[in-house]
Amino acid sequence: MQALKGTANYQVIKIHGSDVTRTEEPVVEEIPLTIYLNDSELVTMLAAAGEEEYLVTGFLATEGIIQTVADIKTLDINTAQGVIQVTTVSGETAAEKKFLKRYLTACCGKGRSAFYFVNDVLTAKPISNVVTITPAEAMRYSELLEAASETFRLTGGVHGGALATAGELVCWSQDIGRHNVFDKLYGRCLVEGISTHDKVLVFSGRVSSEILLKVSKMNIAVIIARSAPTSLALDMAEELGVTVIGFARGERLNIYSHPERVSGVLPPEEQAGNLVSGGEASGAQKSTDT
Repeated sequence: MQALKGTANYQVIKIHGSDVTRTEEPVVEEIPLTIYLNDSELVTMLAAAGEEEYLVTGFLATEGIIQTVADIKTLDINTAQGVIQVTTVSGETAAEKKFLKRYLTACCGKGRSAFYFVNDVLTAKPISNVVTITPAEAMRYSELLEAASETFRLTGGVHGGALATAGELVCWSQDIGRHNVFDKLYGRCLVEGISTHDKVLVFSGRVSSEILLKVSKMNIAVIIARSAPTSLALDMAEELGVTVIGFARGERLNIYSHPERVSGVLPPEEQAGNLVSGGEASGAQKSTDT
């Protein structure tokens, strides 16, 4: 079997009942990528090969280090050495200095505390986009994402994610890291000028609080996941105005937050009222289009 780009064939012994066979199977390649920002080492990421420009651009944007691709002066990628050199137009930024610093905040009015990174507090955006979706569309997007991921079918070793609208996937990506999928998608949107405010995001994995924050930073109102959300993610979703749909498989799904964006779920008067308000968090700033 010929491996896809970004995979390598490995010898494997397979056992099925009493049958033992030797064969080759593709395994997804994992590579370390160290980002040097303005001549200082920032972070080492573990990722699947490919779309490195999108990955780095999206990562820097979600961390608040850049706002647009115009903020990047140079971006040099050396995958052989696993090194990515980035310089920004403005030089060292406040967000760069605060990278990976923790911030303790009250969680979503529920009387408990939660840790955020400082840059999350600065860049997470409440979402008020008037986006609607039908249950049938959500199920279709989940099926389209599954059909698009040939690497997952061969290796079972990657997560996949896509932006979707009007019944079709607009763009999609895959990676060994859940967070990397979102950074690659966001980076592609920034580089190629793809708007996110009118799209929904469909994802293969579970929705954790970190994933929910990525969705908020991308200015996306609806995430459709094939797996489960976590409690903290749902608390954040309520506060940030994000519709979370989980377990979207076959002909079933669960709607966990802001159901007003899913047609036919709420009574008409309740759905219309909620869409007008947009689920904005009190006292929070409105999000801006990507």
